[in-house]
Amino acid sequence: MAFKYRYQLYKHLQANTAQIYAEARKAAEELGIAPGLKGKFGLTGAISGNPAPLRDDILAASEKGAQEVIPLATLVEQVREIVKDVYGDEWDAAPLNTCEAGLWVSFDTLCTPPFTGRGDNYRARYIAPYEKHMHHQAGYGRPFPPKYKDFLADRGATAGEMGFYGKRQNNLDVVVVPLAGARYDNHGIKYWPVPMLVDVDPEESIERLAATADVHADLVTGFASLGYDTPGYGYGVKNEDGAPALQAYIGELAHDYNVPYIVDNAWGLPFVGTDPRKINADVIVYSMDKATGSATSGLIIGREEVMVTIRRALGMHGDRWGTLASYGKAAYVTQDPGKEALLTQVVALKVLRDNPRILTDPVDRLYNMVQEELKGLPKVVRDGLVVTKSYNSTTVEVNYENTWKGSGMGFPIFSIEDMYAGSHLLQTGCAQMGIVPTIAYDGNIFISPGMGTSEPDGSLNEDKMRLALKGLVALMNIIAKHAGLL
Repeated sequence: MAFKYRYQLYKHLQANTAQIYAEARKAAEELGIAPGLKGKFGLTGAISGNPAPLRDDILAASEKGAQEVIPLATLVEQVREIVKDVYGDEWDAAPLNTCEAGLWVSFDTLCTPPFTGRGDNYRARYIAPYEKHMHHQAGYGRPFPPKYKDFLADRGATAGEMGFYGKRQNNLDVVVVPLAGARYDNHGIKYWPVPMLVDVDPEESIERLAATADVHADLVTGFASLGYDTPGYGYGVKNEDGAPALQAYIGELAHDYNVPYIVDNAWGLPFVGTDPRKINADVIVYSMDKATGSATSGLIIGREEVMVTIRRALGMHGDRWGTLASYGKAAYVTQDPGKEALLTQVVALKVLRDNPRILTDPVDRLYNMVQEELKGLPKVVRDGLVVTKSYNSTTVEVNYENTWKGSGMGFPIFSIEDMYAGSHLLQTGCAQMGIVPTIAYDGNIFISPGMGTSEPDGSLNEDKMRLALKGLVALMNIIAKHAGLL
């Protein structure tokens, strides 16, 4: 079959969704995915709504500490000490309940204008590259220019809540800057612009960002970006320090304006992954239940200069009990991570400081397995893949946007709107097979251990991981067939 236009391809896939699901279920049977295994294993343990089981060492520390009397301020100071062991005394930390809470308090304390004082509030703007996951790192201001004001509108507001819109801070705008070399073509059953970033040019992109900052110079109060380090996220080009070049450039630009650079590294590892010192970041925020394996919680690591303000907002910096590490009540006390989360963070950070191979060795083996299983895809798809190993996210990234570089149609790309609308066939198709899916929108698939594919000590369960990969490849073949690629 042949499609003249992209929307026709996605219309065809939508019409054949039931058949794709039926073939996916049949493929699961042929692969031997037993009923008792369905929904119990998958392609990542880093999904917010379905976190991976805890490792034995982390679970043991949580159970032991839960039966002891330990002031929360003591646990917070242990986190701070470990961070300073690695990054130095000029860095500090603040644990909280989620990564999104970390972004919220960072933007509110560092980028919004003050409430107090006579006169009207001034407007403030932070600058963010147009990349993936814009509802997170670019979700805290009103978008500028106006053509972006509703670019995530389908899930921006629902009855009873304001969703994406509700995160916008007081008198704060976000200036969205398209990246040089990126493409923003429409794709998906939920037809939407998708950031395709493997060809991002960091030098030309930072020129665009700098020119934009110059236009808005009187209003600029910060810069923000993701902290990932892979080509599919636009950060494949590294500098001489091995850090993503574009991130380092953004950090330098922020410092030229004397404003903070806030980095969302939700699916990242402290210490092992993106180094905030090498990218000139002021604040880097983590979801500690994703790559690190802690209980559900977040962590902010940042320069002491800005962390004083952040810690005060969290009630962790004051003289409530005559100490500089009080654990009191402040503007963001609602983001308290709780004792059990803090206990697991301490253990996870010690492992990352002292024995990071517990997290990196499974990635090495997973990378080899992914390469082996992808050979089962048709050549037309396989030739367009960019496969990358990332210790930062303990993932293997499979990017397939290059399948669209020829004259015909490539492998279907599903938008982030597809994910939220339930029309993302790579994800919903995996669910039909009994495989817990992973982040796979915008032509980018992130695969990592953890979801029933890791042993209690953190090592890779190769049999289950390989079964999940075989399921993914089988589903991709089914979708490729319905897209006319076979």
